[in-house]
Amino acid sequence: MKSLFLGILFILFVGIGGFMYRNAVEYPTRPIACQLDAKVCPDGTSVARTGSDCSFPVCSSPNVSLSDIGVAYAVPDGFVPAELPDSTSVVAYEKPSDGLSSASIIVRRYSIDASSTPLSVIKQTAIGGASGAPVPTTAFSSTVIGGHRFTIVSIERFEAVINTAYYLARGSDVLRFDAIDREVINWTEPNLDVSKLTAHSALMGLLTTLQGG
Repeated sequence: MKSLFLGILFILFVGIGGFMYRNAVEYPTRPIACQLDAKVCPDGTSVARTGSDCSFPVCSSPNVSLSDIGVAYAVPDGFVPAELPDSTSVVAYEKPSDGLSSASIIVRRYSIDASSTPLSVIKQTAIGGASGAPVPTTAFSSTVIGGHRFTIVSIERFEAVINTAYYLARGSDVLRFDAIDREVINWTEPNLDVSKLTAHSALMGLLTTLQGG
């Protein structure tokens, strides 16, 4: 009886092994072909599908930390550190000109005096680049990006330059993030989608990754 049982087990093992061998020969493992679409990460970089399940890898986390102002973020792809334009600037980035346009991102910090308010600071510092005069409140709007609420101010739209500032009010200061696109050929078009300009699109991505504040 025992020998019969062992014989049956032997036959089963041989049968399963033969089936697996035949299956491997007739249906060899083929590389998985994933779709060629890509996911755009908040910092502007793109990632393609990978792995056996063709899933998107995790986007890069913030790669810059400014401990003096308590924030971290991911620098947009293609932007490199640039010279600070003024004393209120904390850091600046630029994307090398492609011969058609240039783009810059500038981060500034303004302290809030005991007798002042965040809105007052924003109004005092929202100065038009061409006019040198305060920007009217009609140029102000508000939105939430990455869990932070920003006051958006159209600083300048003149002579092919489009500059928009995103203000983040905090307890004792206000951070200002500027997107500046220069040599914008169609800057006079009323229906121009500013958010698609190089610096503006990159800054939106940066603010999406912003931590702290």
